[in-house]
Amino acid sequence: MMAMLPYGRQSVTDADVEAVSAVLRSDWLTTGPQVDAFEADLAEVTGGVGVATVSNGTAALHVAYAAAGVGPGDEVIVPPMTFVATASSAAALGATIVFADVDEETFCLDPAAAADAMTSRTKVVSAVDYAGHPADYDALRKSTEGSDALLLADAAHSIGGTYHGRPVGSLADLTTFSFFPTKNLTTAEGGGVAALDPEILRRARRFRGVGMVRERDDLRRPDEGGWFYEVPEFGLNYRLPDVLCALGRSQLRRLGEFVARRAALVARYNEALADLDGVLLPVQQPWAEPAWHLYPIRVLDGRRREIYDAMRAAGIGVQVNYIPVHWHPVFADLGYRRGSCPVAESFYAQQLSLPLYPSLRDADQDRVIDVLTAALRGHRARPTAA
Repeated sequence: MMAMLPYGRQSVTDADVEAVSAVLRSDWLTTGPQVDAFEADLAEVTGGVGVATVSNGTAALHVAYAAAGVGPGDEVIVPPMTFVATASSAAALGATIVFADVDEETFCLDPAAAADAMTSRTKVVSAVDYAGHPADYDALRKSTEGSDALLLADAAHSIGGTYHGRPVGSLADLTTFSFFPTKNLTTAEGGGVAALDPEILRRARRFRGVGMVRERDDLRRPDEGGWFYEVPEFGLNYRLPDVLCALGRSQLRRLGEFVARRAALVARYNEALADLDGVLLPVQQPWAEPAWHLYPIRVLDGRRREIYDAMRAAGIGVQVNYIPVHWHPVFADLGYRRGSCPVAESFYAQQLSLPLYPSLRDADQDRVIDVLTAALRGHRARPTAA
């Protein structure tokens, strides 16, 4: 039986393994020199914006919201076409989530919908770079004018991408990254928080380190001794260890290659599927250079479930990204209702992610195309050699 072709997977080389092995043979496994070095490397990708590394992408969101001062009584605007963590990590801090619909072409947060959702209690507007395509950050900035709300970019999909020539990581007050294996680079589990304001970055680093303070100028009792530390505000242990930062540094050296290969695969999909009836292909705006994490097609005429099942049965590991966040029982039980974000909900009913990752071979991509074409035309694709 032919192995299931995944929708995404990591690309790990001998150089990555050696980078990890070198740290395992060193004196540092947890917080050591590789943490600072990885953060410095990431700042080069963000155009000089400082980055705090954390233990995963959900932690990055939690840390970013905490650093922004999100708490009870605040509102956070979130698009529903995202993984639940974009909303749940703010809700965990006591915020009220306000869902705003997505753009009809990119399925990122719609700036007009965000503007309509703004109130005097809005603390953060969270955009999501869906599938690796940056949101329209200049328009989103305008939606926050006249308020103190911060703009957050959930860039779990988009590190290495650009918007009007500016790098992801520099486009919003706060940017969060995920380094999960299917993302554009991996540390196994890991994430990062970039912040334009050095004070917010300092708060992020403090929160990810259990809230501990050791700097003499920040201590209330500075003369206790060299061992002394204080916790002026609660934080959590969200540190990313040295061994994983070493993997991230090695991966980051190939980020340009990863982004270029994903773009080439997207171009091959676009060409092969351009005239295929029954599907719509993803849109790229002229002002964006996406770091494609997903290749999201839309299956028309109510056939998404049928095509999903047929492709899975044929060994193609297609996926659906995502279930609208406000549909999850935890939000439904709080009174959020279906129908409130019709663009996102209509997109969900059609969305299907085709396999996309740097090591995907052209022959395997051709197999995906053949199986999809056969399924849409209502017959089995002929088996191909592995």
